Amino acid sequence: MTDRPTACLVLADGTVFYGRGFGATGQTVAELCFNTAMTGYQEIMTDPSYAGQIVTFTFPHIGNTGVNTDDDETADPVAEGMVVKWDPTAPSNWRSEQELTAWLAARGRICIGGIDTRRLTRAIRQQGAPHVALAHDPEGNFDLEALVKAARDFAGLEGVDLAKDVTCAQSYSWDEMRWAWPDGHPRREGPGHKVVAIDYGAKRNILRCLASAGCDVTVLPATATAEEVLAHQPDGVFLSNGPGDPAATGAYAVPMIKDVLAADLPVFGICLGHQMLALALGAKTVKMSHGHHGANHPVKDHTTGKVEITSMNHGFTVDSQSLPEGVEETHVSLFDGSNCGIRVTGKPVFSVQYHPEASPGPQDSYYLFERFVAAMKDRAAEPA
Repeated sequence: MTDRPTACLVLADGTVFYGRGFGATGQTVAELCFNTAMTGYQEIMTDPSYAGQIVTFTFPHIGNTGVNTDDDETADPVAEGMVVKWDPTAPSNWRSEQELTAWLAARGRICIGGIDTRRLTRAIRQQGAPHVALAHDPEGNFDLEALVKAARDFAGLEGVDLAKDVTCAQSYSWDEMRWAWPDGHPRREGPGHKVVAIDYGAKRNILRCLASAGCDVTVLPATATAEEVLAHQPDGVFLSNGPGDPAATGAYAVPMIKDVLAADLPVFGICLGHQMLALALGAKTVKMSHGHHGANHPVKDHTTGKVEITSMNHGFTVDSQSLPEGVEETHVSLFDGSNCGIRVTGKPVFSVQYHPEASPGPQDSYYLFERFVAAMKDRAAEPA
């Protein structure tokens, strides 16, 4: 028996972290971020917004509740890999269906344990999100020179459209609602407000919240045109979360959003959808140093004066100084003052940077879905 490391994490500056590999074997390259959430590791790994990223979990107890099909945000993990302090523990939860390590291995995700995640997190905070190579070899054989080169050759996420890689291939209807004891996810029945949801990497729980709020949801691919959206005669349009550089995705999404805005429909955006709505309104987005990734982010709603505890996952942000006349900043991060929400003055068009469906507060932000539905009701009540 040997204590030889079976995995290593190599930063583009040449720093090497050795540890114990789990999940799949092989190597991958990505941008490295850290997430401060104490729960929800399965939802994080399956969140399409993490495409192109490896996630460092600052909370050490990862794997202790196992995994189950109900908690997947999309069919398979999207994050490239996982970095943890302690090896994943055996699951102890009545909802568990499989061990985390087996689930990751079956889905081709490379992971490393035994890492000083505090040191790694400090490096990310001080230097910005680094480009890294992660390798797992049970024999412990690593070509460090090649791994450093792979990390340095990684193109990064700026200027990259990743939404097209995680969006749905074709349109579909969604009627599953939020999880409730004891039956799980019930199905929405009866008439509802017709909503077209644009899938830039949509999480299932966002679609469930829309259905629970009374929406009849039709999901369209990221590349859908305004003609395709409006052909459904929606009562409102939803712009989903997603990965990558909003300016790159905006090359085809912004013209569509502008045409939808011209149709005077209620519009609600989350995360990447928020950023692209801002671009369509004339604002700008910028890359953040290390982004916001966690479930403990306080956000103040200027429209009510209330503070919400929110879940966030973004590496780009809307430049609040670039917001044009007629577009109001509604929410700000109490961590760093960055923009977390906008609305168009006098119109039912609004968006937020955070993920209101994740409910870490636990349900501080569900009112946003109700606000969207109320806007569609008001529009329907207007005289023809």
